[in-house]
Amino acid sequence: MTRRHFFLRAGLLPASSALAAPPRVGPNDRVRVGFLGLGGRAKWLLKNETFTGADIVAVADCFLPRCAEAAALRPEGGKWAQYHDYRRMFDKEKLDAVFVETTTHARALISLQAMQAGLDVYAEKPLTLTIAEGRVLVQAARKWGRILTTGTQQRSIPANVYASKLVREGAIGTIREVMVCNFEAGRPWTGRAAEPMPDGLNWDQWCNQTELRPYHSELQKRWAWYTDYDGGGQSWGVTGWGAHSLDQVDAALGTDDTGPVEITPEGPQLTANVTMRYRSGTLVKLWGARRDHADLGAIFIGDKGRIEIKRGSFTVESADLEKKLRQDAPEDTPEGPGENRFHIANFLDCVRSRKLPNADVEAAHRASTMCHLVNIARDLGRRLTWDPVNETFPCDEEAEARISRPRRKGYELPKVS
Repeated sequence: MTRRHFFLRAGLLPASSALAAPPRVGPNDRVRVGFLGLGGRAKWLLKNETFTGADIVAVADCFLPRCAEAAALRPEGGKWAQYHDYRRMFDKEKLDAVFVETTTHARALISLQAMQAGLDVYAEKPLTLTIAEGRVLVQAARKWGRILTTGTQQRSIPANVYASKLVREGAIGTIREVMVCNFEAGRPWTGRAAEPMPDGLNWDQWCNQTELRPYHSELQKRWAWYTDYDGGGQSWGVTGWGAHSLDQVDAALGTDDTGPVEITPEGPQLTANVTMRYRSGTLVKLWGARRDHADLGAIFIGDKGRIEIKRGSFTVESADLEKKLRQDAPEDTPEGPGENRFHIANFLDCVRSRKLPNADVEAAHRASTMCHLVNIARDLGRRLTWDPVNETFPCDEEAEARISRPRRKGYELPKVS
């Protein structure tokens, strides 16, 4: 962590130093928000969450019927402008921020274009399809002075914040091991006969950086299962629920600006156990059995005890340690509607203040990188050495080739430097 980044996160520099771009809105102004990518996650947020101090004014989706479906979820939705092309929304609406709830393979480009347009971004997890995309997003956010956060809401849930601080500050001593569930990788797409194109779908824009394949409803609806579009974004996938658990690891270990130095799979299988070793010697093991969605998080094993941080709660192994560590603990947050309110509020507050958000782009990139490292190690079926400073696989051309992917013409990332 650089000295400047440390002081920013500690609040020891003025807010104006955090980001170069001046705020578009004052501390008491309402934030004008657009939503794009109106699938299941976006609809969940629109239906179940609050956006205090903000006005949603426009929505966009390359499958136009989803705009009307989303607008029907909120009383004020009838007033929203609806766009088939999100770039027209950027041009025509006077937005301050945008929620990028798209497919993973489209997320980096759209987030970059939003920041180019002067907008702050709340992007879903995983932040990227590749490691290379993440570094470009970090560079863009810093150069253009934009807020970019990602939808790892456990970063803002009070119980998770409190328990993560306990681990970082040594409440259970030096951390030897961290256990998380053994999340699955994605799978390759196999060619299938084309199906009729639904009315209102811009399939070229949907395919984005990937090959312009014949339309198939399985791709449109289950894209997260397939490696061209995500890294295992299904529920128990590495970049699906796994992104929450691995981000929780970073939050509690204080490793938001680094990563493991060694990744060892037990084999090439989609569910092979994987162990990641940090330079400190701490081991992060994807070995745990699947349990329940509410258990997403990690078990931290120190030389003085053990803490399991779940979604909205935490548990301590011994009664004496439990009593001691819970003295000032916040109440648990029930999983479900409303659990994102802290995270959304943090993003909107940062749009006004220009402070770094709880799930800042660097932290989001590092958590996504852990997901990608797991997938690359399983894909190659062997131990990898990773340099988290330069973000390379030293002397390993085969692994290095997987840091980025070719992009289809017309969907290249804009230049940042």
